[in-house]
Amino acid sequence: MSENITLNGIEYTPVVKACGNRAVIVVDKGWIFAGDVTRKDGRIYLTSAVWLFRWEKVGFAGVIASPKPNADIRKIADLDIPAGAEVFAVPVPDGWGL
Repeated sequence: MSENITLNGIEYTPVVKACGNRAVIVVDKGWIFAGDVTRKDGRIYLTSAVWLFRWEKVGFAGVIASPKPNADIRKIADLDIPAGAEVFAVPVPDGWGL
């Protein structure tokens, strides 16, 4: 991944383009998961799932752009989440967090 650049005193981070169907999903109560997403019958199914447990030294956008070494990401079993629990989703590259 490219490093940040500074132009006229403003630091810019490269855009991370997603491909496939992997996303970071923020659900109610503050839980944050990532996985390969399938949406069906009012449910969100995550396979190859991970739990974004916590992070340090960077904001949420920094974790999305570069999850390691700043984040504690834990592998978990596949998830079945009610669609109504989703707060928002951020598409990420295939394999993010694995």
